[in-house]
Amino acid sequence: MVGAVPFKPNFNLHFSCVSCQHRSHLPLKPKTKLVRITNPHPYWASLQAEIEAHIKQAIPIKEPLVVFEPMHHLVFAAPPTTAPALCLAACELVGGQRHQAMAAASALLLLQAATHTRENLLPADGSEPEPKPRVNGAYGPNIELLTGDGIAPFGFELLARSDDPAQGNSERVLRVMIEISRAVGSEGVINAQYMEARSDGEELRHVESMKRVVEKNEGGLHACAAACGAVLGGGSEEEIDMLRKYGFHVGMFHGLRQRGFNEHVYEVRNQALHQLQFFKDRDLYAISSFIHF
Repeated sequence: MVGAVPFKPNFNLHFSCVSCQHRSHLPLKPKTKLVRITNPHPYWASLQAEIEAHIKQAIPIKEPLVVFEPMHHLVFAAPPTTAPALCLAACELVGGQRHQAMAAASALLLLQAATHTRENLLPADGSEPEPKPRVNGAYGPNIELLTGDGIAPFGFELLARSDDPAQGNSERVLRVMIEISRAVGSEGVINAQYMEARSDGEELRHVESMKRVVEKNEGGLHACAAACGAVLGGGSEEEIDMLRKYGFHVGMFHGLRQRGFNEHVYEVRNQALHQLQFFKDRDLYAISSFIHF
């Protein structure tokens, strides 16, 4: 990163963490409330802006407006996630160029928006079949349901368009499509949403129960994002594996923090820093920004 001061983490540093071994409850309200990211790090905020600009260019508002206007609105109304930006950062860390992973990062943002749109329509805490309060009130639940189903295919279309036989990236693009399908599908984010929907609220006050949800949701999504960036950047299998582990801990860091489990974020942050030890001979300023408080 030009003009940046190289980040030199102290990998021997151990963060203190309040143990939950002898207690299963945390002093939280029965309904866990997500905290929106209001002050993102400038580096990944700039990457997010590039990804959004790419999506706006790839999916412009056009006829039929009844389809594309709500689609455009709901894509950018979803809460921000660091996963797409992490995909680009991982690509650059292994020596790739940002544009090589832009389609994958855009697909991750689109699919996250699609799953969030559907999640907003799920009953709260598995009780009455009443939709959760929506972040935006521009469209009714019928439009949001259909639009969410329409957003997801565009993500895979962008990935398919990025396949360039002249660059010999077909196998990498196919691998990324499989990675993303698993991360957001029934083995990943959808599974997490199911666990939350089936919960009575009280269960999710247990840190271990919430960790299982975050592992499938933010943990898996960020692990996928980092691995996909490394794949598209031409990283080795060892680099891909290390960045997958790093991404997982980044996702756990953000997922637990957003849900108010602050006593446990230091532990996963320390684990994330440990994975970066593999890349200690490189400039880690950019990639380490994803675990800044």
